[in-house]
Amino acid sequence: MRIGTAGWLRRARIDTDALEPLAEQLGQLGRSPSFVAIDGTLSGLVAVADQPLEAARATVQELTAAGIAVTMVSGDRQSTALAVAQEIGIERVFAGATPTDKADVVVSERALGRIVAMVGDGINDAPALAIAHLGVAIGTGADVAIAAADITLLRGGIAGLSVALRLARATLRTIRQNLFWAFAYNVVGIPIAAGVLYPLTGWSLSPVLASAAMSLSSVSVLANSLRLRRFDRQPREVIGPPSPDTDLAWRPTVT
Repeated sequence: MRIGTAGWLRRARIDTDALEPLAEQLGQLGRSPSFVAIDGTLSGLVAVADQPLEAARATVQELTAAGIAVTMVSGDRQSTALAVAQEIGIERVFAGATPTDKADVVVSERALGRIVAMVGDGINDAPALAIAHLGVAIGTGADVAIAAADITLLRGGIAGLSVALRLARATLRTIRQNLFWAFAYNVVGIPIAAGVLYPLTGWSLSPVLASAAMSLSSVSVLANSLRLRRFDRQPREVIGPPSPDTDLAWRPTVT
């Protein structure tokens, strides 16, 4: 017995033309048809459907509003992939993709100078996850996908993607704030501690006070970083387009 795509059965010299019209109709309804062959003869058709979650639609909308180009790369047939993509708001679709094809899509996007994030949860996604600038795995996915990814969304499923993006941007802003204030603090404090102002004003800084001031600098950086503990997982507003000065312009490929 063989169960699989039309292309796979054709490579085994099994004709699937008799059920192709029905498979196309099912695909347009968002279902994934699999042909069944017994003893080398086409015997039937099985169709399964993975209903898109409302969270997937909301995530695509939020990423698109953030200026991120979202693309679906799927192993399903063209009609099925297009039906699902239309339902969740994705315009660009690559269908019938093998694991190698998915990796090739990432390579071609990178060749265009784009920052590519790949999101996936299956074994077939692992090669693309490994070569993308950022591989994001769903925590409930295959172990090999989690191992190949850079980030794993442990909860929330695909909805956690926009949360991770907002948290990453908040962290990056905090790091830059810390660097700015640490440098500014040292630029002002070190010359005073070295006695630059003493000939002009008579001001000097004892070693004890200098040590305390340096500790205070570390405390201020730590206190600023602790503000991330108040990070709100629920967005109060849609993520704005990435700023060229503060954020990376992602061009993710989502499967």
